[in-house]
Amino acid sequence: MYLETDERKANNPNLTPQRKIFNDPVYGFITIPDNIVFEIIEHPYFQRLRRIKQTALTHLVYPGALHTRFHHAIGAMYLMTQAINVLRMKGKEITDNEAEAATIAILLHDIGHGPYSHTLEKSIIFETSHENLSEIFMDRLNEIFYGKLSLAIEIFKNTYKKKFLHQLISSQLDVDRLDYLKRDSYFTGVYEGIVSTDRIIKMLDVDDDELVVEVKGIYSIEKFIIARRLMFWQVYLHKTVLAAEYMLMKVLKRAKILSENGENLFATPVFKLFLKNNFTKNDFLNDKTLLDKFSQLDDYDVFTSLKVWCNHPDIILSELSKSLVYRRLFKIELQNEKFSEEYLHKIRIQTAKKFNIKDDEIEYFVFSDITSNYAYDPHGGKIKILYKDGKICDIAEASDQLNISVLSKPVTKYFICYPKTIKFAF
Repeated sequence: MYLETDERKANNPNLTPQRKIFNDPVYGFITIPDNIVFEIIEHPYFQRLRRIKQTALTHLVYPGALHTRFHHAIGAMYLMTQAINVLRMKGKEITDNEAEAATIAILLHDIGHGPYSHTLEKSIIFETSHENLSEIFMDRLNEIFYGKLSLAIEIFKNTYKKKFLHQLISSQLDVDRLDYLKRDSYFTGVYEGIVSTDRIIKMLDVDDDELVVEVKGIYSIEKFIIARRLMFWQVYLHKTVLAAEYMLMKVLKRAKILSENGENLFATPVFKLFLKNNFTKNDFLNDKTLLDKFSQLDDYDVFTSLKVWCNHPDIILSELSKSLVYRRLFKIELQNEKFSEEYLHKIRIQTAKKFNIKDDEIEYFVFSDITSNYAYDPHGGKIKILYKDGKICDIAEASDQLNISVLSKPVTKYFICYPKTIKFAF
């Protein structure tokens, strides 16, 4: 059974500080800054992140994208320590307690992610975001560590007096985004996403309790925004990745319906629990054992089940599972306008004949939706540029690149997915 920090110290009074080092492929050697940070990393709640891929099913398009949420959390923690050091060198007062708390907050910012990250976020837990679950995890860890995470939780929830510390964790320019862009670019091989994290962090400053960027760093910020847009359309919203993620959501929807209707569907014990129930945030708050069960759920539970479901007599469950396990992904079409109902109807008719399924089951094989993203969303908080004369200006106004203002507008695309075999009917 896991022993908490103080219990370890009580059992071993000669315990020395845990100055552990990770050899990270992106940044090189990363030193764990504090004992409590090391103890949090060692906790089973955090170790679970080793078993959840950072970019879900992206490896079906980019084979190298097998890195995990654990990798990302450690990388974001490293960038946080770098940012704090830079701000301190520029005369900003950040106490040791605040530095430790900010480091813990970014380390745990994604701890609430479930299997396949965002893909199944609304399929396994209902009316609850991964941010909500991260807060619940942090509250539980705060109990385990005798209240030592209280300040980290304040910073994470943006209730602490120094608001710029929260901006380092969650904003238009935070260490979370800096790490995942650089890390995802590295592991996918999509080099358009590479950003100069060192340069950007060295240009950070604080003005009137707001995070700002020195004007010397404006070109690095422009590159950051452009890289983010390229990564969204080439990686995160790549059409084949999009098809695979929606297929996974559909197969899980089918599995839940079968389970709720009394089907004794194969699944690991914890996965079966979440298939049979529609848990919400209140369930986690009212039943402390539920969080422990969720903490045992990861990518392996889902994929193991998919492999077994390939041979299930339900044609919808088996066909969708085979398509994912053997990478027989659906065809996907994207365009800037909605697809006509006539076109959708033709595809649905052909699909129903092909798989001999009922009208109310076609949605599992033919589905359409809309996807959009901002490269830079000024409504969600602005990236502010600090000029030498003290003037503050939004990056969209300060940039001499006209496309920055264009990138601040959402890009929307419509798509439809259906089995590739259907194409022969047209």
